[in-house]
Amino acid sequence: MDNCTMHMNEAVLTFVLRVTLGVLFFFQGYDKVFKVKVTGVTNVFRQELGSIQLPSFILSAAAIFTSYAEFICGGLLIIGLFKTYALWVLGIDLILVTAAFSLIKPMWDMNLVFPRLIILAILLYLPVEWDTISLDHLISR
Repeated sequence: MDNCTMHMNEAVLTFVLRVTLGVLFFFQGYDKVFKVKVTGVTNVFRQELGSIQLPSFILSAAAIFTSYAEFICGGLLIIGLFKTYALWVLGIDLILVTAAFSLIKPMWDMNLVFPRLIILAILLYLPVEWDTISLDHLISR
């Protein structure tokens, strides 16, 4: 494989992973912000937690943070702007979601979280120079 093809494969790999993760988070956040609404997310968590009593401000803050973080950072990943910061915020989001699900049911199915976590980890590990199909790359030139 020649050098040009190798560089193109690196760029396409990074692009596909970044946009896929962005789409997953963007539409999840879109649902929370515009369809279910943040109050609905808070109510679902409160209902799912059952006898576990968490202060309302913690539930509300977590619902607001996760909803808007997923929506905004997912969109930023799709267009490739502020990618590193978006990945950091989404990492915090995944920690909060994992903690919430673990409170609700200690032995829960990670089918929704694990793929996002793996893609996020890969994107944080890949060299930034590979991500040439992005607004960040265009701006930095």
